Amino acid sequence: MSEASVATKTQLFELEPGKMLDLQINNPLPVRLKLALVGYELGRYIILKYPRVSNSLEYKDVLTEGNGVIVRYLLEGDKGECFAFSSSIRCVTQHPEKLLFLEYPKEIENRQLRTQQRTSIHLASCIKLRDESKNKSATINGVIIDISAAGCCFSFKTKSDRTTVNKRDVLVCIQSPVDGEIKIPAHICNSRNEQGEVSVGIKFMDENNIVPKLLSQLFIT
Repeated sequence: MSEASVATKTQLFELEPGKMLDLQINNPLPVRLKLALVGYELGRYIILKYPRVSNSLEYKDVLTEGNGVIVRYLLEGDKGECFAFSSSIRCVTQHPEKLLFLEYPKEIENRQLRTQQRTSIHLASCIKLRDESKNKSATINGVIIDISAAGCCFSFKTKSDRTTVNKRDVLVCIQSPVDGEIKIPAHICNSRNEQGEVSVGIKFMDENNIVPKLLSQLFIT
């Protein structure tokens, strides 16, 4: 077994219940689902929540024993990585609740998403969203949990497990220890909600080189 495959499998073991996984099923028709991780037994199976359905027959033809699936998930970390593996449906249980069992993967592939390594941090900040049609702006308060000269991950909590932030241009507002509040033009690339905690991937559109100066003031090199 190669060192790369060992390191990759170790990442899977660190997933906690509630982590959202993306499932792609191509037979008998293409379907994409986002399901929450319930748990796993090392080397044997992975347990996911069955999707909420209004009709008990919905997905019955695709979520069936033996059908192949491709599973993907993201881990933020300092570099940001996308993991993927092939598996098959082992069984669907009905009691005490409907759960989906997948065969444990034999191999997991990963790909780094960022060209610049990010530094973990806990920095109070906010993002400002402008609604041009109503000539109004809204502010979301939260924290930056990692940052580099190219972008950051902004996190905030919400009472709803469905709240996300659409892709759009925003201002990221951060308090500099030297210059006070600075506003960085940025673009939201993605967001996801895991049990009421929303993570927002942000790319800085920093034409005036504000960010390198800020990172220096925060002693981040």
